[in-house]
Amino acid sequence: MEDRKYLDDLRDIREMMNRSTQFISLSGMSGVLAGVYALIGAYLANRMLNQRTHSAVSYRISDQTVFWIFVIAAAVLFLSIATAFIMTTMKARKNGETVWNVTSRRLVINFLIPLVTGGVFALLLLRHGSYLLIAPITLIFYGLACVNASKYTFRDVRYLGITIIILGLISIECWGYALEFWALGFGVCHIIYGGIMHFKYDRA
Repeated sequence: MEDRKYLDDLRDIREMMNRSTQFISLSGMSGVLAGVYALIGAYLANRMLNQRTHSAVSYRISDQTVFWIFVIAAAVLFLSIATAFIMTTMKARKNGETVWNVTSRRLVINFLIPLVTGGVFALLLLRHGSYLLIAPITLIFYGLACVNASKYTFRDVRYLGITIIILGLISIECWGYALEFWALGFGVCHIIYGGIMHFKYDRA
């Protein structure tokens, strides 16, 4: 009986240590919805590009088309962040935790450093007209952001980041399929990993 008590005590201590070093209120379903938003955004961007290709004599992408694709990408980002914040807040309250604590601050800071760097890099590429590299760059830096932040949350986020980094590197070699790889990384991968996290952690 005493051995069992010691084991239970050790288990409780381990759970307390995990809670103090990991932000476990991250919502898996918010990842699924972010993937859905990304697929919708990729579909809309693809339609705009196809309309431009079939209606213009030149295959050069117009500044207006680039602007609206940028608006679609910004809308996807805003909806994803808003959904993640709302659903994570709901999960945290359900678990009796605070959303903004030391661990979540570390998570956000480590996530934003590569993400903001990649975003600025993408804007510079956009300014200089290097459109073909924008999709791979956003995939690679987003993947790095996930890997960098994964030590403060579920380990599955690390695998998501590594997968997206690999897709970003492959997409550089596959010219002409940047949008498809972008949809695969931000859309399909988010849905798969978000679904895994939902059934693995949220439902439990």
